[in-house]
Amino acid sequence: MIPAAFEYHVPKTLEETLRLLERHGDEAKVLAGGHSLLPLMKLRLAAPRYVIDIGRLRGMSYIREENGQIAIGALTTHADLESSALLLMRCPLLPETAAEIGDVQVRNRGTLGGSLAHADPAGDYPASILALDAEIIAASTAGTRTICARDFFVDMLTTQLRPGEILSQVRVPPLAPRTGAAYCKLHQPASGFAIVGVAARLTLGKGGKIDSAAVGITGVGPKAYRAAAVEKALRGKKPSPKLLADAARHAAQGVEPLSDLHASAEYRREMAAVFTRRALERAIARAQGKKA
Repeated sequence: MIPAAFEYHVPKTLEETLRLLERHGDEAKVLAGGHSLLPLMKLRLAAPRYVIDIGRLRGMSYIREENGQIAIGALTTHADLESSALLLMRCPLLPETAAEIGDVQVRNRGTLGGSLAHADPAGDYPASILALDAEIIAASTAGTRTICARDFFVDMLTTQLRPGEILSQVRVPPLAPRTGAAYCKLHQPASGFAIVGVAARLTLGKGGKIDSAAVGITGVGPKAYRAAAVEKALRGKKPSPKLLADAARHAAQGVEPLSDLHASAEYRREMAAVFTRRALERAIARAQGKKA
């Protein structure tokens, strides 16, 4: 199908973008990589009167260390995240996640900010952003504000971004010593989206017990979430295959799994446990200095 008629804007700066958003309000949509918005427009599930293409904004694609965190510009592509030497050394969970997204063409065009702002329940990044306790920076003509990853995802395709705001940056902490992280995913064969995706981050204490645990899950419910029951079952305990398997059984606790043509709710519930166990096993092995 052909999209409905729209007015096309190509701002060159973030400030110009924010003024356009303020002027046009709900009638405007932001276009980044385009992999989410354009299909919706072609199907006429979205019909914005104004399309604001931010793909040429200056200074919005970068990965750098700032004040003890790693700052990532919203227009940084999946391919740049996947190949970043800084992230591979300091926060390898994001490159591992980026490598699981779509195919080479998608990874070279899609952006971190676009993916997070779209909040697809089967998107990959939300699980890892949650597991990392990331911070998301939202910009508007009034200034910027910081949103914790735990608070960012509200519902299916819905975030804490307010009208007139744009996601401008993501900040993630480098992994601490004796910390391992992993992302494990059950792919939907045609699209590559996550039927289930699990990101785990575990830190071991000097005695070998799990000091801290963070588990983010995508694909199961209408939004990505932190698996609090899994985290609680792990903290303060010495890792073992039985502990990890028992904790993983809580992966879908308190969540009503989605059911669609790709997977039933029951299948998603079972696979959430399976892939949580796999992610935990890989994260523990890495925290112990083993290759996994």
